[in-house]
Amino acid sequence: MSDFLTSLVAVVAVLGFMILIHEFGHYAVAKWLGVRVEQFAIGFGKRLVGFRRGETDYRINAIPLGGYVKMSGENPMDDRTGDPAEFLSHSRWHRFLIAIAGPTMNIMLAIVLLTVIYMVHFEYPAVYDEPTVIGWVLKDSAAAKAGFQIGDRITRIEDVENPTWEQVDLKEALNPGQPLSVEVQRDGQSLQKTVVPEAAGVDQIGVAGWAPKEFNVRITDLTPGMPAEKAGLKEGDQILQLDGKPVPALAAMVESLEITKDRPISITVQRDGQQKSFTVQPILTDKRYRIGIGSMQTKVKTLPFAEAFNLSLHENRQNGLLILELVKKMIQHKISVKSIEGPIRIGQAAGEAARRKGWTPLMGLTAAISLNLGIFNLLPIPILDGGVIMFLLIEGLMRRDISLRFKERVYQAAFVFLVLFAVMVIYNDLMKTIPGLADRLP
Repeated sequence: MSDFLTSLVAVVAVLGFMILIHEFGHYAVAKWLGVRVEQFAIGFGKRLVGFRRGETDYRINAIPLGGYVKMSGENPMDDRTGDPAEFLSHSRWHRFLIAIAGPTMNIMLAIVLLTVIYMVHFEYPAVYDEPTVIGWVLKDSAAAKAGFQIGDRITRIEDVENPTWEQVDLKEALNPGQPLSVEVQRDGQSLQKTVVPEAAGVDQIGVAGWAPKEFNVRITDLTPGMPAEKAGLKEGDQILQLDGKPVPALAAMVESLEITKDRPISITVQRDGQQKSFTVQPILTDKRYRIGIGSMQTKVKTLPFAEAFNLSLHENRQNGLLILELVKKMIQHKISVKSIEGPIRIGQAAGEAARRKGWTPLMGLTAAISLNLGIFNLLPIPILDGGVIMFLLIEGLMRRDISLRFKERVYQAAFVFLVLFAVMVIYNDLMKTIPGLADRLP
């Protein structure tokens, strides 16, 4: 199967499953509370296929961009008959439970999926278990300008004491162009520094320009047809030297290639207890000189249920707070909206996860997207579940219903906003996906 078809099948399966779970939450609670459900739909627009059972039409529609559960009397602009099975005939408490059920199902799905992953195949970067010692500082980077040096140990970054590399990476990524207060230990002394990560890449996330100290730089990925593979390097080789100099981190090799460019380089590795040397000819691809290797040492654990469940709760809580922080920073214009991933980029990520060995990568991506979907739907934007909840809370405080005319205007404005938001996200996806597209546009 081609990469495109793999990505298409994967994203349809992942998004379809999450939409199904989300809408089932609304459906199940509505039925439980005695609200008549007229339609249970995946997608929007014209009905393609489906069946009717009882009072509900179960259907798949032509436009696969979400789904909905249509309940009797749900639209405030519809004429109300007073039928007890109508949505608006129920108490605000009942309507609140129906509205929050969809996002809750998505969040619960994320918790369940991560729990299963941690019980079966919990894989994570090995450097997350290592001390936050800087192994390399890129020339002219934000870290270099701030005076960081190889061997510095990061003991605090902003409000996080004794951070892991995972916490350092997150602070760095979420603060492009924003000063970060960092404390390091150097030669027994504590030094206070401020670094301003630079916005980099298609996502415009923050990059400080430091890299973790790697206790061994081992090749974990070889790109087929690239110079490293052609020269005879193999996955599992431990890189000892580049042109006779030690390699403290893969970032050191990346920077060295920008200096040597297409000049042949000598790489010394250790393989099966023996040292071997190879001559590799770098090539220019995507405006960078590469040889086609990757180095990401990972660890794998299997956790008992209780520990896996607790870790899943912790990780989902942290990731949820991270999503809210990202939204806050975008509103404050502290981080670019380009960091948002749309359906095209999600499709690419799903395809990559599906092509990786085992089923846990795709399950992990599904958990992450499900959590994002659940939290996004809880944002207080009319039309979304969070908007419904917001109106219910306001009406509860006012002890009366908000004007239907006012609601209609708000819903219309929210619809326009969401359409424009979707257009912007897809446009950003295209800019990131198609090389040189931005340069070809007028």
